[in-house]
Amino acid sequence: MTAAAVIVALISAFLYALASATQQQAASAVPEDVKGIRLVLRLIRVPAWWAGFVGDTGGFIAQGIALALGSLVLVQPLLVSVLLFALPLGAWFGHRHVTRANWAWAAVLTISLALFVLVANPTEGIDRAPGEDWAIVGAILVPVVLVCLLGAAVTHGTTRSVLLAVATGICYGVAAALLKTVMSLLGDGLFEIFFQWETYALAVAATLGTYFQQAAFQAGALEASLPAVTVLEPVVAVILGVTIMQEDVRANDVEWVLIGLTVLAMAAGTIALARAAAALEPTPSGRR
Repeated sequence: MTAAAVIVALISAFLYALASATQQQAASAVPEDVKGIRLVLRLIRVPAWWAGFVGDTGGFIAQGIALALGSLVLVQPLLVSVLLFALPLGAWFGHRHVTRANWAWAAVLTISLALFVLVANPTEGIDRAPGEDWAIVGAILVPVVLVCLLGAAVTHGTTRSVLLAVATGICYGVAAALLKTVMSLLGDGLFEIFFQWETYALAVAATLGTYFQQAAFQAGALEASLPAVTVLEPVVAVILGVTIMQEDVRANDVEWVLIGLTVLAMAAGTIALARAAAALEPTPSGRR
């Protein structure tokens, strides 16, 4: 079951990468002052955006299957491999070259997540967390998302893209935990999911995450937003898996140090790729 979860998670990562690359090209063509429902109406008229939507849907389904087969702590970190697929796709669509430095940082992110999975040795927890635990999660994360949105409202370019990507990663991390619960509810029958609040919370988190991601794609290059989303989603999901889903990370003192180092490496890679994206942006005079 673990091997199957890994394979399906990697398939999900590829589909998400294809979706990200195509949707970023569509969104980046829309002027940054086009926001809200106007942005959505512009995007749904672009065939490339719909191609990305199909990839997103396929990735979401594959992610759900992987979560049904394995734990959040196992599946979500593997999705960071989306970077290794998305960076060359985004560069190809945008007629850019992926630099050796960017490849190196993408490799650091991927290897760090792989080490985390190996060292943490995660175990399964519960499929459904108590509602009061989710209330605490909401009280902590909703203000963080609001701060990111307020910051994005007064900034432009890479800074705006990264702030929106942080909001996206949080929403997607929450959605991943809710998706695991909804997938477990399918065992009680297809219609059972329509009578549970987690289904509607999943719809809200996924919808908001999708919109924030399109706005992030619109504001900057794929290298600016995707690393933040790719790292934050599994980090949030893993934290939720350990804290409210009762999944266990089996590590000794030395292994906890290694886990901490991998987290630092992921943060460094995310910052480096975002700075590289900022360097691609034109100056106000139009020169690079």
